[in-house]
Amino acid sequence: MAARKKKAKASKKAVKRTKARKAPAKKTRKTRSKAARGARPAKKSKASKKAAARKPAKKAPARKKKQTVGEGDYEASRTFLKDQSDFVKENKARIPELGRDARAALEGSEGPALLAAEAEARSHSKSEERPE
Repeated sequence: MAARKKKAKASKKAVKRTKARKAPAKKTRKTRSKAARGARPAKKSKASKKAAARKPAKKAPARKKKQTVGEGDYEASRTFLKDQSDFVKENKARIPELGRDARAALEGSEGPALLAAEAEARSHSKSEERPE
């Protein structure tokens, strides 16, 4: 019987020890900072004054951005779209007149030269379709 009591006491102590180990640490409340309490700011040391007097370190030279050319040239695309919209804003009233002038030039004496220039430009293009 005494052996049972000793085992029971030993197991109770083991349970208490494991609970004590697993218990989370109590969190302390943070007190107000020194500045909030009205403390004086820290004095600057001589070393910090010397550091402030030094010239700043040289920065590494800026790397040039790789320019993407071709279908991925986003800057050229933005420039083209901006120029196109600016042209339309400036010449909104004149656009029908410009179209009529272009048709007259194609049908007139300049027509063959303009068509030859268009064919030359189209030969450098990847697609052979002509938008109308």
